[in-house]
Parts: sequence; C-alpha cells; structure tokens
Amino acid sequence: MITLQNRSWQVGILPQTGASIAFGRIKHHDEWVDVLRPTPYSDYTNSSNCSSFIMLPWCNRIKDGVLRYGDETYQLQTTKDDGTARHGDVRKREWTVNMIDAYHISMSLNSSDFPDMNWPFAFSAKAEYRLDGAEFKWSLSIKNEDSRAFPTGFGHHPYFVKTTGANAPHVQIPCNGYFELTNYMASGAAVSLPERLDFRDMRPLGVANINDVMTDRIGDEPARMQYPEYQTTLEMFADPLFKHILLYAPEGEPYYAVEPMTNVSDGFNLFAQNIEGSGVFVLESGEEKQADVRLVVRQ
Repeated sequence: MITLQNRSWQVGILPQTGASIAFGRIKHHDEWVDVLRPTPYSDYTNSSNCSSFIMLPWCNRIKDGVLRYGDETYQLQTTKDDGTARHGDVRKREWTVNMIDAYHISMSLNSSDFPDMNWPFAFSAKAEYRLDGAEFKWSLSIKNEDSRAFPTGFGHHPYFVKTTGANAPHVQIPCNGYFELTNYMASGAAVSLPERLDFRDMRPLGVANINDVMTDRIGDEPARMQYPEYQTTLEMFADPLFKHILLYAPEGEPYYAVEPMTNVSDGFNLFAQNIEGSGVFVLESGEEKQADVRLVVRQ
C-alpha cells in the first residue's frame, strides 16, 4: 500500500488491487478520522471490500454479459450470483506505478498485458490520485488501442462511512431524474425523480435500502455528504462525462456509496437500442477520454 498525506487528507492506494483506495481520512481535532469506508488489511487484495475501486471499461452491469455494437455481438464472462458482467475488469488487475511523490501517484494499465481480459477490444487506461490542499483528486482515462472503434464507459465506486442517530450523514445529490431499474439494470430512458430519491436539497440519508441511478445533473453542482459529528461536508465535483450518480445505501450496513459513472447500469443495451441518456460513448481507434472527480473537505 502507498500512503499519500497532507494537512487535510491521508489516503492509501493499492496499485496491485486495481488501483483501488484502501482508506480515505480527514483531519479532525488533530486526529485522522475515516470518511471513506476503511479496508481491513486482510482485504487489501479484494477490490470489492476496498474504500473505492475503479469500474472500466464499463460501469456496473451488462445484462447476461451480452455486448452488442454495430452488427456484432460479444459474450463477456459473467458473475455467478446474478449472471451479469459487472463493474468492468480492471479492478482485479495490477496497475503499473509510473510516478509517485508525497501527494501524487500515477498508474497505468494495458489490456494487452492480460490475455484473459474480459473485453473484446484492446485498450489502455491511466489513473491518478493527487492531494492538493483540501482536495483529493481522481483522474481516470481510457484509450482505444484497437484498430476498431468500440463503446465504453468508466466510473468510481467509493464507499463512505455511515453512522447512525444524531451523527448520521446528510446527503445532497444534484440530479433531476433517475432510471427505473429491473434487477438493478435500466430498462428504459430516465424519468422524473420520485420523492424517496429527491436529494436535490440536503437531507438525512435515512435507513431505508437505496440502490438507484440518478441522472440529469444540475449544472456543475457537486454531490455533498455532510457529517454532523465532524462539522464537515465533503463535496464531490465530477466532470460532465460522469452523467450519472448511483446512490447505494444498503439497509443496516455501516456504509453507503455515491458513485460517479459515465454510463448507467446496462447502458450498453440502451445504447444498442438507440435510447438516449445511456452515457455510453464510442472511442475511435487511437482516441482517448479522461474525466476527473474531486473530493473537497469543507469545515
């Protein structure tokens, strides 16, 4: 594990585990406190249990692992529990560290180095984490290394600490719409938010089970996670390429997730059906796209 630290943040990075984050802590009364769900040492090789992991070359799920593009159909490997292709492939791979100092780490990955990569097109990716004052910045990019164009997407899956009672977190998600999901996958175009998911104004996260994809972001407004115990708000700024935010708050668990994603869950099937708003984008041969997320501490 590689630790980056400044006066505001202390974070752990795991290059060998998909460039995942092991912990994210902020300073409170001269002590470090976890705001990202900390990873047990025994799980440092398991991205699913990390504080945050990268989803690439697709976000969330692809139904039945069937990828359609143009006149071609490709069968991806699927998970045993739900029969979908889930959360991309790079989170299980070792990334190469290209540069590191006290506040910054840059890593890369090339799919050609992994003959069993679960994707039919050649690509490379870069991931950077940087501390700058109160800001923890995540940069992620994908480049088409194939001779063919292909559809793709990426995102981050950060888990945040969820306390209860008077110290329970408050959340603000600046989105006007959401996708109705079937088995956690979008089945059509986005619709207006129902009351239960209207987090446009700051409100308590609550205890009900939530696993929904919100969209139609409101300008450049950040998502906000407020922690009364620390008198601290985390602001999550995401580049426009991240069209969607998945809010995942499993009932009874001490964590929740606010996930910036370029494509909605099963967006590749929406894209194949020409349904607007999927968030899937196409990379031509040699083309590269990058997008950033910034977590900013406000105290």
